[in-house]
Amino acid sequence: MPDHDVAIIGAGAAGRSVAATAAALGLTVVLFERDRLEAGLGRGKAAGQALLAAAHRAAALRGTALGIRAEGVSVDWPALRRHLRETGAAALAAESAGRPQGPGITLVQASAHFVAPDRIEAAGRVHSFRRAVIAAGRAPVVPDLPGLVGLPWLTRETLLELEAPPRHLLVLGGGATGVEMAQAHARLGVRVTLVEAAPNILSDEEPELRLALREQLRQDGVEILENSRVVALEPAPDGLAAVLEGGARLAGSHLLFAVGHAPRLAPLDLPAANIAATPRGIATGRDLRSTSNRRVWAAGDIADPDGMAPRHASGAAGQHAALLVRSMLFRLPARLDDAALPRLIGTAPELAQVGLTEAEARAAGHSLRIQRQGFAGNTQAIAEGDTAGMVKLVLDGQGRLLGAGLLGRGAGELAAALGLMIGRRLPLSALAELPLASPSRAEALRQAAAALYTPRLTTPIMRRLAGWATRLP
Repeated sequence: MPDHDVAIIGAGAAGRSVAATAAALGLTVVLFERDRLEAGLGRGKAAGQALLAAAHRAAALRGTALGIRAEGVSVDWPALRRHLRETGAAALAAESAGRPQGPGITLVQASAHFVAPDRIEAAGRVHSFRRAVIAAGRAPVVPDLPGLVGLPWLTRETLLELEAPPRHLLVLGGGATGVEMAQAHARLGVRVTLVEAAPNILSDEEPELRLALREQLRQDGVEILENSRVVALEPAPDGLAAVLEGGARLAGSHLLFAVGHAPRLAPLDLPAANIAATPRGIATGRDLRSTSNRRVWAAGDIADPDGMAPRHASGAAGQHAALLVRSMLFRLPARLDDAALPRLIGTAPELAQVGLTEAEARAAGHSLRIQRQGFAGNTQAIAEGDTAGMVKLVLDGQGRLLGAGLLGRGAGELAAALGLMIGRRLPLSALAELPLASPSRAEALRQAAAALYTPRLTTPIMRRLAGWATRLP
């Protein structure tokens, strides 16, 4: 008889949620986590958000918008570091209720790996299971560049631990993490150079939105080098130098690797359990069940569901956990749908995307209608003195919302309404007629939808119907 009903590798958000639900159903659960459990409770993420908030506050205080001028604005780095630590502690306390606990859960704080299709070894003991979930997450990619050893390179996590600000931060990678950290440190007074090998930073985002954000980064003092590939690293008097293709050298005090993440597969010994994997993670069906070992499921960033784009979003772990309750615990039909998964870049202005971009929708063969609504005419944005950005709706020929891009203050919050529309397949009229408090930035969503929906009410047949209606008593 197996030792456990459910074995879970990884105590992140998805792993904790599945463990708690399984235990509440009376199942025996073993949860493996190689790091301290606290490390998986959002402390790093919360600290990163705190850094962004501090940077944006500093930039706002230095400005003269709304007739307010603050004198002598400076950054107290030790105090900022305390703020990051306190934010992490507060986030940990807030999430403590979500810790897996109870008589049905055994926590094993050790590295775990498979030794058979139904067995996992950790801390010198073999645990047998009926079902297993791999939720081990991803780790930052560190390129194997010549000269790397011994130089002051960083990942996002170690960057947040610096006790003093970098003198000149080189950021390698123009994705979301690279752009966020580049702008944050520039706004905190650090000299920053952002290096991207591709022709454009944020190349997966809507061009008109990323170009506007790119210009804001330049205004904040970030030097952006696109089409620039780093081929080696060298020691330099101030720290290190990045050697570019063609021989140019960029000297800096620290180097941040922000070139993406890779699934934590190597320590798991997947072949021992006949678990198929891809470069993006555990190969699963849309029900998150392994395609080769029917005892095993995957959740979170480490899952690579068949036929789905490699789009990772902050809400994916929660969605995966909810699906596993149906698929694994109750064996009910369940199918993952990423049509409405959001992604958010926490810059100022924020950039949010829900569903398909225009390019992705065209590549899928849709006949499109595009509607744009800027914040320049939004009363709330005008009052705040921050009218940068827009809402862009991507619809098919029948008027169904396929995706939306938003650039501006509060874009992440506004994206929630659009995600609900896409996920629930609501008609455009639901957004055009949405009751909203006024003034609010959300009115831009309604205005964008109304611009497309209202013409449908003024077609010849609708005019005739209105004329007939006026004759009724």
